[in-house]
Amino acid sequence: MEYRQISDDYSVSGQITSEDIATIKAAGFKSVICNRPDDEQPGQPSASEIRAAAEAAGLGFRHVPMLSGQPVTIEDAQAMANALDELDGPVFAYCRSGARSTNLFLAAQQVKG
Repeated sequence: MEYRQISDDYSVSGQITSEDIATIKAAGFKSVICNRPDDEQPGQPSASEIRAAAEAAGLGFRHVPMLSGQPVTIEDAQAMANALDELDGPVFAYCRSGARSTNLFLAAQQVKG
């Protein structure tokens, strides 16, 4: 599993599985955010499946889905900002490729001021 560090407290990756949670925790992350809607792609693990694995490992979890190919709305940015405020960092976020997770993080920073 590869991931990109976006800030000191935030990294992104493409789709993960529940088996990746142990690696995420071992890397020092405290929370996980899923930015993918469920059933976006056949065979994709559901957010609830990843949530269960994350919480069993003692990690925080939030599901802040955003549709692929759509612009970030103010509601999306605010939901992401709220999740980032509520979760302990460092935070590991994922979507299909990592792009939405990156864009939502940048939009959340603008909403926060």
